Amino acid sequence: MEFDLVNPSVNAPQATASARAVPQPVLAPLTRSAIFLVVTINPGPDSRSAIRGFCADLAGVIRAVEFRDMQAGLTCVMGIGSDAWDRLFGVPRPAHLHPFREIRSGTRVALATPGDLLFHIRAKNMDMCFELATQIMAKIGDAVTAVDEVHGFRYFDARDLVGFVDGTENPRGEAASEAAMIPTDVDGDDEDAAFAGGSYVIVQKYLHDLAGWNALTTEQQERIIGRKKLSDIELDDSVKPTSAHSALTTIVEDGKEVKILRDNMPFGRPGSNEFGTYFIGYSRSPRTTEQMLENMFIGRPPGNYDRLLDFSRAVTGNLFFVPSATFLEDVADDPDTTPADVTTPEAAASSAPETSKTADGSLGIGSLKGDIPHE
Repeated sequence: MEFDLVNPSVNAPQATASARAVPQPVLAPLTRSAIFLVVTINPGPDSRSAIRGFCADLAGVIRAVEFRDMQAGLTCVMGIGSDAWDRLFGVPRPAHLHPFREIRSGTRVALATPGDLLFHIRAKNMDMCFELATQIMAKIGDAVTAVDEVHGFRYFDARDLVGFVDGTENPRGEAASEAAMIPTDVDGDDEDAAFAGGSYVIVQKYLHDLAGWNALTTEQQERIIGRKKLSDIELDDSVKPTSAHSALTTIVEDGKEVKILRDNMPFGRPGSNEFGTYFIGYSRSPRTTEQMLENMFIGRPPGNYDRLLDFSRAVTGNLFFVPSATFLEDVADDPDTTPADVTTPEAAASSAPETSKTADGSLGIGSLKGDIPHE
């Protein structure tokens, strides 16, 4: 890795007082259009320097595009993957940031795919999303390689392409902040206290077999989703299967439901028979979304999996950390390093704090991994 092994802490902005941490617009209202842009950072120190320099520039780029249509509600959230964080910033690092943990169960696979940076761009109109994505790539295009780009649209009354309303159970108001954000008044002993105002986000791109799905009766579809198709009313527990999507994505800890904040978008190319949903879920800790995915792909109990996956398959999967806007604006250019500053990698490694990462990148669920998004 290319971050400063002499003193890794110089790579990341110093922890700011939590009261001063201004979040990125994770909690922005739902919009009619979105672009989800995932890139990898190219090899070499120049690419690293370009991305570090861009972190502080992002806010200005957004303001310049936003000013062209102040009513469009343009926002952009930038997320950073685990390997990219190590390369760009070193330590300290977010406590729960790690590579996306792939889940396999029979024919069902939650894939882990490449991705160092996520740009989640939202606006009422696609032209504003398009322009901001264009300007971002003009700034960093030589330093990155785009690995996935999805242009999403709001479909009628917030439905996905399988015909059901998507995001009904999204938390609102203070509940949304509690679910999605590391609070700015977090206690100093909290493991993510240095990253107040941040959030974790998991993204997956799902492709649907609409021909197979539409061959089902409405009643069969409703039992798979767990809601009425027309009214969006949740089925009564007495008739809702335990394998229903809405049941498996409900997470309860200590008697309280733990929610995430979704902003899923349909996408597609009818001429190519491509119909999909881009799942994006923000949370204070990725463990909640990971538990949902485990329930969906493996089952709760194992084998009682989400039947929606018989008609939908995940083709991408990434976990990113969304630092506060304050963190991004405080990122300095690469620190100058002279030969006199250099120590041996062995000496630096012995003094650098250990990062928490499982040896195999698994979910730690033993034999379930290999046997066995949203709403």
